[in-house]
Amino acid sequence: MLNRLLAVFMPALISQALFAQQKPILLYPDGVPNSKKVPSSYVERNDKDWVTLVSEPTLTPYLPEKGKANGTAIIIFPGGGYAGLSFAKEGFLIAQEFNKIGVTAFVVKYRLPSDDIMVDKTIGPLQDAQRAIQIVRKRAAEWNIQTNKIGIIGFSAGGHLASTLDTHFEKAVIDNKDNISLRPDFALLIYPVITFGPMAHVGSRENLIGKNPSQKVLDLYSNEKQVTANTPPTFLVHAEDDPTVPVQNAIMFYEALLQQKVKGELHIFQAGGHGFGLNNIRSKEHWFDWAAAWLTENGF
Repeated sequence: MLNRLLAVFMPALISQALFAQQKPILLYPDGVPNSKKVPSSYVERNDKDWVTLVSEPTLTPYLPEKGKANGTAIIIFPGGGYAGLSFAKEGFLIAQEFNKIGVTAFVVKYRLPSDDIMVDKTIGPLQDAQRAIQIVRKRAAEWNIQTNKIGIIGFSAGGHLASTLDTHFEKAVIDNKDNISLRPDFALLIYPVITFGPMAHVGSRENLIGKNPSQKVLDLYSNEKQVTANTPPTFLVHAEDDPTVPVQNAIMFYEALLQQKVKGELHIFQAGGHGFGLNNIRSKEHWFDWAAAWLTENGF
């Protein structure tokens, strides 16, 4: 009986010992920018893997086992259609996997676009993304991180946010008086929302920029149109049969990388649907292994 109990609980205990989760850090300890007074009814909810109604965005560090850190960091943006955050499957479970290969990870609990709490909801999530990379780069020495090895990863709508940070870093939407670079050194986009055109995930688009945006705003957040020669190297994964976010999203971004001669790598699963997180159960292949090899190949 004792052996059975140990078999059940030891993996969990070992996991907790290996991965040093730190306390969440407030992104804005002195007040959240672009904010209205939060209504009393707007109270954050955390239902296992689903977080909604975020008004105080945070950054949670996950540190590798002592002596294993390699100086690389990754900032994680969970998905959820800009309506919620898949905080376990596309958040801390991803962080723990990066810790295994020596990468220091940070999970961002970002604000979801809302007219109730934001003056301009279209820039709210991007503000939090820029602030996250600003903090990590500013405090890099504290976490033994090399400032030229700070990347990002996003899933689904979190992939849209990551691809926005990947392409909109030259214009700060936060206070950046110290002129800290907001450019990620690399990006990983996993079944990402990319375009707000005909192949858009309509829910993500409407949640971020509304039902009747101007063509200028549609183009601004169609991130395949924002790729330049200075866009960071980007790794993409999608499933061909994704019924939620068409695979063309990843293809369009990769084609834009090719046009601008930016390093990139695209993997398309034959099957897998949407939202598979770390493991696509319809494939024997593991995208994380491909991503780890790509990071090594590019010196990260």
